[in-house]
Amino acid sequence: EEFARAGAGMGADLARLLPETAAPPAGPGTADLTGPSGDPHSAEDSARLFGHVTRLLEELAAARPLVLVLEDLHWADASTRHLYAHLLRTLRAGRLLLLATYRSDDLHRRHPLRPLLAELDRLRAVRRIDLARLGHADVRRQLAGILGAEPGAALVDEIYARSEGNAFFVEELAVSLREGHSPGLSENLRELLLVRVEAVPADARRVLRLVAEGGSAVGHPLLAAVSAMPEDTLLDALRAATSAHLLTPTPDGYRFRHSLVREAVCDDLLPGERSALNRRYAETVASAPHLVRAEELDARLAGYWYAAREPAKALPAALRAAASARARHAYAEQLHHLGRALELRDQVPEPEAGTPAPLDLLADAATAGRLCGEAGRAYTLVGRALRLLEQEPDPLRAAWFWTRRSQLATALGRSDGGAELRSAEELVRGLPPSETHAEVLAHLAGWSMVNKPGADSLVAAERAVAYARMVGAVHIELSARVTRGVLRVGAGDIEGGLAELYEVKERALALATPDHIARSHANLPSVLEGIGRSAEGARVAVEGAEICARHGLVGSAAFTWSNAAESLLSLGRHADAEEALRRADQPGAGAVVRALVGLTRGLLALRTGDTASAREEYESLREPAGSEGRAPQRRLPLLSLGIRLATEARDVAAGRALVDEALREGFPADAHRHAWPVLLAAAGLEATTRGLPAAAPGH
Repeated sequence: EEFARAGAGMGADLARLLPETAAPPAGPGTADLTGPSGDPHSAEDSARLFGHVTRLLEELAAARPLVLVLEDLHWADASTRHLYAHLLRTLRAGRLLLLATYRSDDLHRRHPLRPLLAELDRLRAVRRIDLARLGHADVRRQLAGILGAEPGAALVDEIYARSEGNAFFVEELAVSLREGHSPGLSENLRELLLVRVEAVPADARRVLRLVAEGGSAVGHPLLAAVSAMPEDTLLDALRAATSAHLLTPTPDGYRFRHSLVREAVCDDLLPGERSALNRRYAETVASAPHLVRAEELDARLAGYWYAAREPAKALPAALRAAASARARHAYAEQLHHLGRALELRDQVPEPEAGTPAPLDLLADAATAGRLCGEAGRAYTLVGRALRLLEQEPDPLRAAWFWTRRSQLATALGRSDGGAELRSAEELVRGLPPSETHAEVLAHLAGWSMVNKPGADSLVAAERAVAYARMVGAVHIELSARVTRGVLRVGAGDIEGGLAELYEVKERALALATPDHIARSHANLPSVLEGIGRSAEGARVAVEGAEICARHGLVGSAAFTWSNAAESLLSLGRHADAEEALRRADQPGAGAVVRALVGLTRGLLALRTGDTASAREEYESLREPAGSEGRAPQRRLPLLSLGIRLATEARDVAAGRALVDEALREGFPADAHRHAWPVLLAAAGLEATTRGLPAAAPGH
């Protein structure tokens, strides 16, 4: 009715645009949708129609706000584009918003929408909004909506990396997974991605195949050498591929505009084609290494020889690439190349002299995985090493792997790591002094600091420091001193403990040891927050997170950002705390970090009045994975949040049950930092609910 009133007297013309609004014809046949001139596309009739549409929209927008959405403007015909431009130039009255979307990737150089966009950019009433790609957290939320359940961290990381934040590709990959396929490309998505590839000339398709196999980006000199095409032919092919928005120029070459298109092109190649192309790349780079940047040489040769199915050449190249990546603190790349080396080691009967043994490769790969945030993969590698050691026993090596298993089990939330450390301790018992024994003692002291803080923990830390000094293990001594510094503060020696932590932090930076850089920068801010020096804690945490990121320590950077968020929340800097949480909640953050982020996010939501979000975070943390979630520093803050939420809901019974749980399990020595907020929350519950029937004695 509202539409009919607004369009009074314009029915015949509007029916040409919206046939469903036309009155039924008086007799047999169809309605005549032509204008008075008999030509539905005459200039006169188009002008009258555009005027009627303008008036209709102004009438509809007079009474209430109106939003008119035009999706996929890149597919619109000329009439639609002309009508849209007319509306933007002539609409003056009413509360009206015209919203149009278009896909920039689909606008080739001669696309008819380009002139219109240039014209609209000159109108003051028009605002162009370039949508950024989705972030990691956005992709996780989108996947949760599509799949109907919270997706696993590994799945989010993979789909985020492969979709590059493109919402359409996220959906297609998720739907493929939901329908029982692997997270790879479904047949429908592959065909869709290859449509534009098939539309370009044959030479351009050939170049696309070369670029696809050349790596994430290929320099022009290398591409020219491998293609062996005449320069003019190559340039014409590249221009066709870039005009079709398949390739995009880089400062010295080309890359695919989207990695999934590259993946589809690679998948479309026959196995023999792929190996032949990669052999050409490998031979070209080996004979002319100046065609690639020096820092890329080892990695490119490793990748090319591997894809060319030449294991004898790929294995030493992979080992060189792993060493190069390690020197740059690129631990994810190091893990990738070591994984290839482990695979190739079994395919090369007589490797070169000096090739590491499988256990050495597993040790290096597990360390790289832990440092880059791939805790799950590192845990698997350690398990593989321990199975090998069952066949060829070596107590010291086994003890080393058990300490790594303890660290990884804790990071993944599978256990508190105590049983694994006891296995390591048993293996070194009775053996001569060694660095491995010192490391086991240092890890035992660190475990005790987290799970059973107190006087016995401090004694264990003192013993670990002394043993490390005795065997000359400087790096292990630093780790044990971090533990001792934290426990000294807890025991009341605040200035002495802080001085030790600051000294270890500086020494770790001077020695450039990743583990100790990470540990010192994670523990010091936490200790400062615990003694009420939140501003100092926030400053040290932000500085530490950035240092960890520069050293490639993805998981440690995430952990330290979560510490920064806690201190920023204490300072009332809510926006800064939210930004720190965003940085902490990144790919590579383990289960422990995600739990800390969820807890702090819940406290932040409660502080800012968003009780619903706080409860959502709380419920997601109620069942911690493994016994690690029972550590005082994890358990007590969660109880405090639960009590505060019960207070907000005036749920006396639920709040008192949580208080009883806290009192029943007790507060370990040195856990005062986390115990006081629980007691304060309990007092707040009783004060707030006093006088309610449910709070009366006997209830």
